[in-house]
Amino acid sequence: MAFDGATVRALSRELSDRLTDRKISKIAQPEKDELIFTIKGGGETVLLFASGSATLPLLYITEERKKSPDTAPAFCMILRKHLQGGRITEIRQMGAERVIRMSVEHLDEMGDLSTKHLYFEIMGRHSNIIFTDADDTIIDAIKRINSFVSSVREVLPGKKYFIPAQEGKCDPDSCSEDFFMNNIMPRGTSVAKALQGSLTGFGTTLAEEVSYRAGVDSAASTAALSPDEKKALYSALTAYMSEIDRGKYAPVIYKNPDTGASVEFSPLPLKHLSDMKEERAGSVSEMLFLYYSSKNKTENIKQKSEDIRKLLHTLIARNKKTLAIQEKQLADTEKMDNYRVYGELLHTYGHTAPEKAKEITVDNYYTGEKLTIPLDPRYSAMENAARYFARYDKLKRTKENVTGRIENTKAELNHLSSIEASLSFVESAADLNEIRREMHDAGFTKKSGTGGKKKVSEKAAPLHFVTKDGHEVYVGKNNYQNEEVTFKIGSARDIWFHVKTLHGSHVIIKTEGKELPDEDYIIGAQVAAYYSEGRDADKVEVDYVQRKEVKKTPGTAPGYVIYYTNYSMVVHPSLEGVSKTE
Repeated sequence: MAFDGATVRALSRELSDRLTDRKISKIAQPEKDELIFTIKGGGETVLLFASGSATLPLLYITEERKKSPDTAPAFCMILRKHLQGGRITEIRQMGAERVIRMSVEHLDEMGDLSTKHLYFEIMGRHSNIIFTDADDTIIDAIKRINSFVSSVREVLPGKKYFIPAQEGKCDPDSCSEDFFMNNIMPRGTSVAKALQGSLTGFGTTLAEEVSYRAGVDSAASTAALSPDEKKALYSALTAYMSEIDRGKYAPVIYKNPDTGASVEFSPLPLKHLSDMKEERAGSVSEMLFLYYSSKNKTENIKQKSEDIRKLLHTLIARNKKTLAIQEKQLADTEKMDNYRVYGELLHTYGHTAPEKAKEITVDNYYTGEKLTIPLDPRYSAMENAARYFARYDKLKRTKENVTGRIENTKAELNHLSSIEASLSFVESAADLNEIRREMHDAGFTKKSGTGGKKKVSEKAAPLHFVTKDGHEVYVGKNNYQNEEVTFKIGSARDIWFHVKTLHGSHVIIKTEGKELPDEDYIIGAQVAAYYSEGRDADKVEVDYVQRKEVKKTPGTAPGYVIYYTNYSMVVHPSLEGVSKTE
């Protein structure tokens, strides 16, 4: 769920209650689009996290500290100059927009009190953090926008700050029944699209919730609604906005009951998601932190791994092209046995061929049928035979050579694909460095002329879970960790799991030499399916076997193993039944 107007309102009120009249002690910019404010007052220290990222804009109180660069970026230095030591005088939402303004009072260069504003725009790809003076003249922004980027609004020092008008949209707080009935309902689109397109700060989730509370299908056309259904929609809208305005929030995160993955959040309970698993939060900020902290970390890792992704995409495409050429070359050798037979038959029957003949028909003693052999009239039958044998020998050598090259190309392609799959499981910079190291060790970065061996500052550890009955489960997040899980952590009688025919993690359940309950076999298979290319599939086939049956072939890529005796089961990818440990 993206931030909508209701969430921004709840957050702005919470931040206002918590941070007004407190002082900004420190300002840091750990990432290009991120800021962390250390705010003190009332006997406590609070960290306010803000992100102007186009993919994951955020604003919430956090307890997570981030390491800042040795040299602060220019925007951070400007904020420190004007805001550090300043007192927060107001935090409020701008109308129903997804914009929060924080006003700060501080002493200027002359020692006089001065007010500055920070606008946190949580607006998808248009998100930004903009710093202005008291009369809203822009001092700077975390992302400067010139006229080449946007013809609607420039965000540059000296320009006037304003929020672009949304033509035809109404503030949901002040939306009259007359406007609702005469401007929103006649749109002729689905109910959800009509609400989203007509109400400021209204997202998909709010549209679904209002529709559900009104007993109306959100996918139905507004033109098909009865007068009573339209009235029910308006009543549901006003009732929901009234709940938001009263400020009695009950922040909740909704999770997939199978995987435990967070799928939605809201400052008020959502009735249309009653079949989801609920996790209550103590505040709006806590809700946002719990929901977004892992996503933010994932987004940062994704950005930092972009060079690897591009390189892998290039290498995989190149290997696929090479493989296609090699397989065509192999297909061209299919005629080689025909040339050998032509040569042998010409040795037997060539003396019967007329001089300068273009072909000869003979008895094929291999099949018992007649066979017509093409001849080059410039050469004798014996010379034609020698030429056919030469072709046969050349194609035979080609087949032997290209067969080996195809095996090598397939092995390299499989290795690259396994690395690409493991990028989905990266959770830290250490995991990412381990993948960089694997690519360097395999020669992929050297071949590309980019990258190089990265120094790993900390060792990346495999994932560690515990089942309900206390059995330990280990999961490799990349090929090096897969080898560690299988051959260092795993013992002979432990149970090993891996998805069938797909790339995925090696999973070990420790048995301590005892029989494993049937339920834990299912859990192990579900975990292996979850940490694989089949994560989003409904059903995935998983192999499982005692670890002693898994062997490593010398000279093969890391993570590549073989096993012959195994069992299989089909499961739904899930982490249900296990708890992650730190």
